[in-house]
Amino acid sequence: MGKFAPMLRRLMKPLQRTPFHPQWFVFRDVHRTHEWVHVRARGLVLDIGCADGWVREVLHQDCHYIGLDYPTTAQNLYDTRPNVFASGTHLPFADDTFDTVLLLEVLEHVDNADAMLSEIERVLRPNGRLLLSVPFLYPLHDAPHDYRRYTAPGLVRALKESGLIPGEPIPRNAGFEAVALLGAIACAETMLASLRTRRWRLLCTPLLILAIPLINVLGWILTCVGADRLLASGHAIEASK
Repeated sequence: MGKFAPMLRRLMKPLQRTPFHPQWFVFRDVHRTHEWVHVRARGLVLDIGCADGWVREVLHQDCHYIGLDYPTTAQNLYDTRPNVFASGTHLPFADDTFDTVLLLEVLEHVDNADAMLSEIERVLRPNGRLLLSVPFLYPLHDAPHDYRRYTAPGLVRALKESGLIPGEPIPRNAGFEAVALLGAIACAETMLASLRTRRWRLLCTPLLILAIPLINVLGWILTCVGADRLLASGHAIEASK
């Protein structure tokens, strides 16, 4: 995105919870993720790909938290350091250690997803649970380390092959919300491309700015009519050992 992206992110941050933000639907979904983790996580919790450790703040008070991230990612991108530096495909823990493992928006960035899921199965205690979320209809991000998208059946199959027992996948931003999210992001990306190249498309910038809230509101209204589970920006799923 070049030098303009960080500046625009800062300018757009106050708008995250309004339709004027291109990822409004993503931020609307955040509180549901927080509630899901708060209710379902228990005991000793391993957060793989923990980023800045935001999960710690939403866990139940009886949980004990360990954040893990890859050394390069954790050292270069986040101010808060994880408890453990390691690869998710080679977890430095004994078998049957954790009551809960969190894998939130991480699996798409792992080159060997099957190995990671097998490692999670290994370190989970009997009856332990994995809380996992992944994108589906969502643009390329964190390139070049963005390797795959899972359909709901594909996610269930991958979990079963790792030895885990998957529950029912939960679609996120289903139906027109997913379509609106992609449309709004496309508007934002076109604006960024115009700023970088300073080409004639700069003339369209005012129209693109106006289009973002219109697309978001229209997607929200149409989703109230009916949300098609075949379309979703991502999936969340709980699996047990």
